[in-house]
Amino acid sequence: MSGEEKRRVVLWIEYDGSDFHGWQFQPGQRTVQSDIETALSVMCKEKIRVIASGRTDAGVHAMGQVAHFDTTSRISPQKFRLGLNSMLERDVSVFDCREAVSPFHAQYDAVRKTYRYRILTRRAPSALRRNQVWHHRRKLDIDLMRNASVYFVGERDFASFCPENTEASSTVRRLDRMDVVVNEDEIWVEVTAEGFLRFMVRTIVGTLAEVGREERLPDSIPEIFEARDRNRAGLKAPAQGLCLVCVHYGDKLPPPGDEGDAEEPET
Repeated sequence: MSGEEKRRVVLWIEYDGSDFHGWQFQPGQRTVQSDIETALSVMCKEKIRVIASGRTDAGVHAMGQVAHFDTTSRISPQKFRLGLNSMLERDVSVFDCREAVSPFHAQYDAVRKTYRYRILTRRAPSALRRNQVWHHRRKLDIDLMRNASVYFVGERDFASFCPENTEASSTVRRLDRMDVVVNEDEIWVEVTAEGFLRFMVRTIVGTLAEVGREERLPDSIPEIFEARDRNRAGLKAPAQGLCLVCVHYGDKLPPPGDEGDAEEPET
């Protein structure tokens, strides 16, 4: 099979990150990447490596992670989807699968990503949403949080909002959009950017929460950026409230569809 031509297959993946040690393979730990690679290697009868748009940390969820893999297998995209969903645990779902029709790389061709962070603001915790929200018992002033959010949009040096020992070559990022909205008893913080630093969104949310609790002023945010000091920003918000909503690729890859789960006719 080594002489057979390889094809590139693209997956759209949803997962509940509660029981995973993140996306990326870690020896001896359950990760989303390792679960999918194990299943695909069985299906394709060859060792498969899956490359995603980026990694998510332990406890973080995804509604629209995108990944690709190369294989000599002739299995159709629909059968890949059906087969994976029959083999994977119920906290992972492949909701679309297509063969790449032009040169495509899930990580390098991503033009922007959207993350959503959910904060539950009611007094009592939620039994059903406990793994998807940050239960914040103290009242948050949504108007103050919105006032603070405007300082994050645009090109900024986010050194104060990532670990001091970051592996990134640059801490400068450009946020295209940040919305702070009320959704019933939750506050949602949605951010869109070309790329993010590790823990960046969770640190932004932790800082916004301090503003919402009136522990710091909205107009103190520029001073945090100028300091380039992680200790000047707020605490990192818990992982379970964060979700990768979608990854955008422009003309490189159309948005996912919903083909349904009907079986292909026997041939």
